[in-house]
This record gives sequence, C-alpha cells and structure tokens, in this order.
Amino acid sequence: MPIGRGLVGGSPYLGVYLRVSERKALVPPSISESLAHDLERTLGVGLEPTTVLDSEVLGALVALNQTGVVVTDRLDRSEQSALERIAPVTVIRTLQSALGNNILVNDRGALVHPEFSDRALAAISKALGVPARRGTLAGLGTVGMAGLATNRGVIVHPKATDLEAGVATEVLGVPVHRSTANFGVPIVGACAVANSRGLLFGRPTTPVEAVHLQDGLQILD
Repeated sequence: MPIGRGLVGGSPYLGVYLRVSERKALVPPSISESLAHDLERTLGVGLEPTTVLDSEVLGALVALNQTGVVVTDRLDRSEQSALERIAPVTVIRTLQSALGNNILVNDRGALVHPEFSDRALAAISKALGVPARRGTLAGLGTVGMAGLATNRGVIVHPKATDLEAGVATEVLGVPVHRSTANFGVPIVGACAVANSRGLLFGRPTTPVEAVHLQDGLQILD
C-alpha cells in the first residue's frame, strides 16, 4: 500500500519531525525501526538520520526539493554532510527562521511566508531552482505547515480561500484539495509527509481523511 500511518516518538505530527523528497527522507536519529521501515516501503526513499541545529524537528526547520535544501543557520559538519546527501545546501538569513514551516515547495514552485524579504525570496528561488511567490493559506503565513505538496497535488488547510488555493495551484503547478488530518487537525503539513509515490500520516488520521489525502495527492493503490 502507498499509504501508512505512524508516530514519531509518540507524536502524530510527522511533518514536524520528518522532511522528504522524491528520493530521500531526513529523519531524526531517534526514529523507530518500524517507522523507518514504513518510510522506506511507503515512500520509496532512502533515509538520512540527522539533527538540524541540534534539534530533531527537521520538518519544521528544513525546506527541500530534489534541487536544493534551505536552512537559516550554519550547521555543524555532520549535519551539513547529511543534508548534502539530499541536495546542495543553502543558508538563508531571515527572521522567518523555521523554513520548513514557512515554505511549501515541490519540484515546480515554492509558496512562501508573505513576510520574506525580496532578497530572501530570490535566494529561496535560486536555491530550490523554482519560482517562488509569497502567499497564505487560511490566512496563515506558515504555509509549510498549512499545506502538503508533492509533484502530483497539494493538500491545503480546509479554510483556505479560493484565491489562496488558486495561488497555490498556480505556483506549485498541481491541483489543490482541502483536507484535515490527525482527526480534524487543519494544518495538514504538520501531520503528514508525502512524495509522488506515497503518503504517511499521523496515527489518529481517520479513514475519511486518509481517502481525502490520498485522492488530493493522486496517490494510486
């Protein structure tokens, strides 16, 4: 099955701790063997265990696609090496320091927090190799947590407006679908990780939510 459910250290907020691309997954060193296996099997990725800035909330701190990885501060040598096995790493100085929370990206585009400066916007676009545009989802600037994007589709906060959804579609180049996860949590990017092959969400996610997520990301059985 290309979908699954799990916990990270007892937490259903997989997107806070994990960050994935088409080929790789950044995971905390404390990840359980069962979740590691599920990531490899469900998403078809290789795993890179690491911390970022001595923290295990990798999904909150890192944004990435197949072209690049962006962070907001210098990493130690082992962290730098781990991220470089995903893609080239760029440090972007900005007040919106949790880049995983503030950037929603796939291999076609990046939707970013509206308070990013012009300089940061240009640096994000260059590092990730895609057009970048400011936007919100349900009025939230933390678009990386309010949405979940792959190269097949994007799931957004159920209260995202039609205008916001239209911007996300235009920027990311994929259809938009609204859903919750983790039994009604609207910030779906915090609850799940996905690529074009598979989807892994928090254990409390209901069967109805799972269907919405799978359909929205066009992940086929």
